[in-house]
Amino acid sequence: MTKTFLDFIKDYLMIKVTLRQLEILQAVARCGNFSRASEEVHLTQPAVSMQIKQLENLLGIPLFEHAGKKIRLTEAGQETLRSAHLVIRELNNLEHSLANLKGLKGGGLTVSAVSTASVFAARLMAIFRSHHPEVRVSLNVVNRETLLHHLEDNASDLALMGMPPEGHQLITKPFMENPLVIIAAADHPLAGQERIKLEDLLDEPLVAREPASGTRSALEHFFSEQGLAFKPAMEMNKNEAIKQAVEAGLGVGLVSLHTVQAELASGQLCVLDVEGLPLKRQWYLVQREGKRLSPAAQAFSELVLEKNSQTLTAYKKPRFLK
Repeated sequence: MTKTFLDFIKDYLMIKVTLRQLEILQAVARCGNFSRASEEVHLTQPAVSMQIKQLENLLGIPLFEHAGKKIRLTEAGQETLRSAHLVIRELNNLEHSLANLKGLKGGGLTVSAVSTASVFAARLMAIFRSHHPEVRVSLNVVNRETLLHHLEDNASDLALMGMPPEGHQLITKPFMENPLVIIAAADHPLAGQERIKLEDLLDEPLVAREPASGTRSALEHFFSEQGLAFKPAMEMNKNEAIKQAVEAGLGVGLVSLHTVQAELASGQLCVLDVEGLPLKRQWYLVQREGKRLSPAAQAFSELVLEKNSQTLTAYKKPRFLK
């Protein structure tokens, strides 16, 4: 006979597994090691290891096994992780259902955003808080891969990102243009030139994001369309690192126009007028399929879809960007 969710909850309470232990289990499984998981859950590494050990003792079976320097879930660990997803998902749904009864006088909102979107994501959260000061809000700025895990694990109500990948059971809604541009140091030889040919740009060292990045994928696709080989000189896992490298004269880089507002205004960086650019992309508001949004999450969703680039950004586009 298949257990109901209530049956599982009874068993869960009987063996005294804590919700925190299940959240830590999710983090360790997601990160693949205790060190990164400890950073994500804001605990020390020994504390994370101790919580997993206590959970294994309660269940009476190992949940992880070592594979060289990495750890991976045992079969029992995979089963426990699936149940952990179910428990946390249902408890979140319960919280949202109760929040529906309370309206927007309380509850919480958790949003994940890729680092490229951090500037306007913070502005959106500030606007939301000004309208709903009693709602607890949390903004997690993470990389694209971690953001998708947050959605899958129901750790975030909504997410702000570039083009979402297929096959992740997501509901996506575009809400703002995301122009990707080539930036250079203000004193770069190509600064101020018009209609720079892409072939001429290839003579410059290219500073690019890591392979898992949406910006990197867009640049690779653009090079492929032009029949050109993609050969970055340097790879960075943060937009801030790309900007600093470009400003230091180490090359040129592709970034979202939204990430260089301050540097363009101060004259530290410039946008190069390259043929075929900017790459016109969209920002998306994303949620997991089947997720019931709380009143707070629904209100935030409506806020995002109502706003436009003039509200969320404070820069003027270079004259050659249409």
